[in-house]
Amino acid sequence: MTISGMTVAVAMSGGVDSSVAAALLVQRGFRVIGLTMKLFCYGDGDHARSCCSLDSVAAARQAAQALGIPHYVVDCQREFSRQVVDRFVSEYAAGRTPNPCVACNRMIKFGLLLDKARGLGCRYLATGHYARIVKRRGMPVLARGIDARKDQSYFLWPLSRGTLAQVLFPLGGLSKQEVRAQARSLGLISAERPESQEICFVQHGSYADFLEQRVTPAPGDIVDRDGNALGKHKGIIRYTVGQREGLGIALGRPQYVLRIDAQRNRIVVGDDHLLRSSDCAVSGVNWILPRPQRAVGALVKIRHQHKGAAAMVKPLPGDRAVIAFAEPQRAVTPGQSAVFYQGDLVLGGGNIGSG
Repeated sequence: MTISGMTVAVAMSGGVDSSVAAALLVQRGFRVIGLTMKLFCYGDGDHARSCCSLDSVAAARQAAQALGIPHYVVDCQREFSRQVVDRFVSEYAAGRTPNPCVACNRMIKFGLLLDKARGLGCRYLATGHYARIVKRRGMPVLARGIDARKDQSYFLWPLSRGTLAQVLFPLGGLSKQEVRAQARSLGLISAERPESQEICFVQHGSYADFLEQRVTPAPGDIVDRDGNALGKHKGIIRYTVGQREGLGIALGRPQYVLRIDAQRNRIVVGDDHLLRSSDCAVSGVNWILPRPQRAVGALVKIRHQHKGAAAMVKPLPGDRAVIAFAEPQRAVTPGQSAVFYQGDLVLGGGNIGSG
């Protein structure tokens, strides 16, 4: 799409991806406005971070100046803290393992920031995500990015077709190497900027240390599947399904977290083979392709680095579904996202439940 003079807002983090996304849109004739979200962690000025720091705001502003586009900082601190950080804490306290990037995309980036962009008269909000939007029967549909190693469609499953109609992903057809090359050719200072691999609002220490600043950990029992006590845990917020390290028990063979029982404040452990599940329930399902009337075959990813597993996805009343895997899958973790693919297209996704 090239429409001279049409206004597009670009979510600019100061990194190479969003900077190149903005540059490509300028080249294509759009009128571009750069928007940088001021989030929870900006106040401390943690210069070690490659995103979500005062340095990232400065880098985004410099990129905007180099491209000759206006740049604004949008204060999202209160909403980000309430809808992403507080949810992250409450999910862990309930024995689940949330994905804050999914929540941020749904509520902040493609919620609050998209609303701000429309308020500025922008037709679209563009981001540096490695994903694509394609048309099927005239409807916008989410698809994997061309670069399989960088594909970020997994984090975008909550986006409705209405939202996708207002979004652009300029990098979806490019590889990371091509994006960095573009940045170098344009002389952008972000060309060699490192990528962020951490949770942006956990600035110091581990995520468990962050949680303990907000939730008082309550020690409890580590038990086997029959309820026999094997040891003590340091608070359920420090554990997730599939975890082996840090259990502090010795049975002569490795033990793994099978389940987190928040109601009884205990961790259930067992042998590795017990981690495998043949099915799981999901809730909060968003169907991007039309909702099927019966069970459909799909490749299902149960975490971002999961290669995907063949499964049948059966819709249930409301926003629920059940997934039956062709082969049992290891460490299906409550709170994580299950995303359903048909080829490169995202059929939909939902939140993995406790069973």
